Amino acid sequence: MLSKVLCYALSGIEGFDVDVETDISSGLTGIEIVGLAGTAVKESKERLRSAIKNSGFIYPAKKITINLAPADTKKDGPSFDLALAVGILAASEQIVTREYKKYVFLGELSLDGKLRAVCGVMPLLISAVQQGYNRFILPADNAKEAAYIDGTEVYACDRLSEVVDFINGNVQLTPVRHTTYESSLKNCPYDVDMSDIKGQTVAKRAVEIAVSGGHNILLMGPPGAGKTMLARCIPTIMPDMTFEEAIEVTKIHSIAGILDGDTGIVTKRPFRTPHHTATIPALIGGGAKAMPGEVSLAHNGVLFLDEMPEYQRHTLEALRQPLEDKKVTVSRVQRTVDYPANFMLVASMNPCPCGNYGSKTAECKCTPREIRNYLGKISGPLLDRIDLQIEVDNVSYSEFTDRTALETSKDVKERTDRAREIQRLRFADNGTICNAQMTNAMIKKFCPLDDNCERLLKRAFEKLNLSARATTRIIKVARTIADLDGQENISEKHIAEAIQYRSYDRKFND
Repeated sequence: MLSKVLCYALSGIEGFDVDVETDISSGLTGIEIVGLAGTAVKESKERLRSAIKNSGFIYPAKKITINLAPADTKKDGPSFDLALAVGILAASEQIVTREYKKYVFLGELSLDGKLRAVCGVMPLLISAVQQGYNRFILPADNAKEAAYIDGTEVYACDRLSEVVDFINGNVQLTPVRHTTYESSLKNCPYDVDMSDIKGQTVAKRAVEIAVSGGHNILLMGPPGAGKTMLARCIPTIMPDMTFEEAIEVTKIHSIAGILDGDTGIVTKRPFRTPHHTATIPALIGGGAKAMPGEVSLAHNGVLFLDEMPEYQRHTLEALRQPLEDKKVTVSRVQRTVDYPANFMLVASMNPCPCGNYGSKTAECKCTPREIRNYLGKISGPLLDRIDLQIEVDNVSYSEFTDRTALETSKDVKERTDRAREIQRLRFADNGTICNAQMTNAMIKKFCPLDDNCERLLKRAFEKLNLSARATTRIIKVARTIADLDGQENISEKHIAEAIQYRSYDRKFND
């Protein structure tokens, strides 16, 4: 007898439907899976045999042929297990109704018939809903993730036997109750706060500007100055993610297998900090399965590179394209996929190998050649893509012991939210969300400069030997500073402050 069960597979962050066609006939006992099945799918043969038997069903002692259609597309992963088992049971007439044709099946099977959670449920369900499917049966551990997708009727089961009893009409199951994003957003506290940072007035101001305009930022200073703490506080003052942004992030994290099953959705903006030994595939994405890298896992959040010069230069250079395009294309022999990579780059570094060059409290023991070689690890084109470059010096003891109440992340976030709202209204018709993403045409339209601003910008261009890209980024930062001030037009003081945030250029071009 022949059966056809519907399943779904992933290609990047998009899903496509797979028909699991099962035929049971007389012949040499065995099972054959065709249709470009990957290793994990082929290995499911023994899982299916044990799961079906241990769930109280009969495993057919006949020739079983299973085709995964379309046959010209690679399928991999254990999420096909449940559909394969249902197909065998339907073809062997142990499922006595045809109700199984109404559902999409997803799930991995253990040897005792228990359903295990699978990765990528959210993007799979979203793609299936877009293609007109709305009924799903999947593992109970994936229920919270599926609860955020409207327009679905999801049944979460613990075991294969429960699935079969439900399809045969022997038991009634209640669909998973849908969850609102707003209810989850209320319970996402951070373990750091801007009020924890002593001193560093200039650096905190720069961080506020960076977040307000979505600008990349480099923090340069000696060890122990608070660079990492500043970086970790950045998500606390970023605008709350919209539901659409949260869905985008959750899809990527679900595919990567790092989604918290207890929440089912990512409510905090990502903060990714890869080790400096990270390879290009780890940072950008890749591997045999073309998995997302750190730049995509940081989508709609922060990618923090601590001690930036310690990363391999060719690894850092790979960041240039996603920083401009806000997406990354991972090409492999078997597939080519696009992943979003719209992140805020936050980097930190020492000014020299010993870390004390330019410090007001410690003496640098490095030679000019050592300093030049150390700083030369970061290329000019990459530095041009970092809008703000800030010097962070050590905190004095009086600042460290000062008990004066400092601004909290909530206080700063109110200002960044207001600035982002101004930008949202400004770019409502352009599909842009912040000043850092302005095109040249937008800069001409929204960033007109008077004669005083032009003269000041020209002097900076000539004295600091700025590139055209760096000059453009100064204008973008000035636009953000004006937004924080509630000013419609950019003034000379806004340009002056933006120039001051090019510490790297000023430090080594004076």
